[in-house]
Amino acid sequence: MTEPFRVTVVGGGPAGLAAAEMLSAAGCAVQVLDAMPSFGRKFLMAGRGGLNITHSEPHERLESRYGAAAARLHGALADWTTQDIRDWMAGLEQESFVGSSGRVFPAAMKASPLLRAWLARLRAQGVALRPRTRWLGWDAQGDLLLAGANGSAPASYTEKTDALVLALGGASWPRLGSDGGWADSLAARGVELAPFQPANCGFTVAWSELFSQRFAGAPLKPVALSFEGRSVRGEVVLTAGGLEGGAVYALAAALRERVAAQGHATVLCDLRPDMSLADVAARLARVRARESLSNRLRKGLNLSAAAIGLLRESGAVPTTPMALAERIKALPIRLDAPQPLARAISTAGGVRWEACTEQFMLRALPGVFVAGEMLDWEAPTGGYLLHACLATGRAAAHGALDWLRKQGGERYPVSL
Repeated sequence: MTEPFRVTVVGGGPAGLAAAEMLSAAGCAVQVLDAMPSFGRKFLMAGRGGLNITHSEPHERLESRYGAAAARLHGALADWTTQDIRDWMAGLEQESFVGSSGRVFPAAMKASPLLRAWLARLRAQGVALRPRTRWLGWDAQGDLLLAGANGSAPASYTEKTDALVLALGGASWPRLGSDGGWADSLAARGVELAPFQPANCGFTVAWSELFSQRFAGAPLKPVALSFEGRSVRGEVVLTAGGLEGGAVYALAAALRERVAAQGHATVLCDLRPDMSLADVAARLARVRARESLSNRLRKGLNLSAAAIGLLRESGAVPTTPMALAERIKALPIRLDAPQPLARAISTAGGVRWEACTEQFMLRALPGVFVAGEMLDWEAPTGGYLLHACLATGRAAAHGALDWLRKQGGERYPVSL
């Protein structure tokens, strides 16, 4: 019998595990390394809100959510569709359902059962799962340079591999393992990188001290945020130093670019998106003029204390019903900067597409493949992040298998 190809996957998140699943199913001897004590930590964090793993909208619409990277992700997404993900989950005995917003969730509304079943499948397929093992790059001979747990091996050691799949994540949530520390190793080897930027992030706002102390953590819902002709409905959360929430994240890329170009961005907030301007003005006009502003807003529109406070933050509040209605329907909020990378849900930047072949192999490093958030793409929340991580993990595995077959066909374990 011929010896199977040895493939090392670095990164135990969804992209890395997806690559390992496909490679091991094809007959490769696969090991997955992760510097953390356990696998899928960011995956589990994403599951705290129910694990929105993909979206049920038509595939062309789903692809459009990836913006400038849609064309480069087309093949990976076409090969791993929403239905494929749901079928895969069912194969792990984790049924899924489509929520009212079109988002897809596991029936258990948790990430942990899916992750446990997934890891059990990988072990059954012979995958060696090695936590607390950090990839440090390559030694002078081109072997993997590793550090951490390896039985009786020394703390730092080298290993050979036939192919390498890197799925190390971006630079958000570093305490969960994706700290972007891999960038220097790849840049030193001639891999073109785009600077990391926060994506799906909140923004800082120069609130007054009183407003910040009183309303930090208060939600505003439902509201609609508008910027550059695009309006997004959802929830906004007031923080001590700015704004967070789904409606903010959906506009984050455009807002980030405006801040970079002009030093700030102004978003318009509609505090009553379900009412027309005329309806808001009419409701305000029906409240007795002698009532205080807070009472007029509370009685006429049922605005929360936080919404009223936000209205006051915008400056002198108009007094006539129509002028006040116009402010309520288009309340300007100046955003000064994106929140730091460590607080962002995801990151833009990373390995430039020009640095990769169509098979997700690094042009500067033959036999090294990249997947997931390491690549320079971003998408809004709503299942698109996890979907593309899973899809690119499988695509990188496809690329590795094809490359291995070309390198030594007689050793190739199976034909795909």
